[in-house]
Amino acid sequence: MLNFPLRNKSGIRIGVDIVEVKRVVRLITENPDILDTIFTTHESAYCVGKRGQYERLAVRFAAKEAVLKAFGTGIGQGVYWTDVEVINDVIGKPHICLHNEVAASAQRRGLVDLDITLSHTVGMAIACAVAVWK
Repeated sequence: MLNFPLRNKSGIRIGVDIVEVKRVVRLITENPDILDTIFTTHESAYCVGKRGQYERLAVRFAAKEAVLKAFGTGIGQGVYWTDVEVINDVIGKPHICLHNEVAASAQRRGLVDLDITLSHTVGMAIACAVAVWK
């Protein structure tokens, strides 16, 4: 029998997350201050007040989860939602910017590349992250 969870941590790791948009709507409408806990100022500015704002927020939430899954970690122990930021380049392609402990951990552990893809409908948002490690 092969036991793959025992392999070393180098190579390629993926993380996927799917979020119901209505969950994000409920979260934000019940507690508007949570925006600053989950999203960076740049992310909020990109989403809030625009057409499809909740879908945009939901897919960024999914992206944060997907990245942390590809890292094999989660929130807590000095890791915050805002440490994983989704930014878009001039043509709209999403990229991940890491901050604080997540950035330091990525450097210590040998992160070589990180890619993200995002998609959403009116009801669902999904993200897939691919992390390449030394």
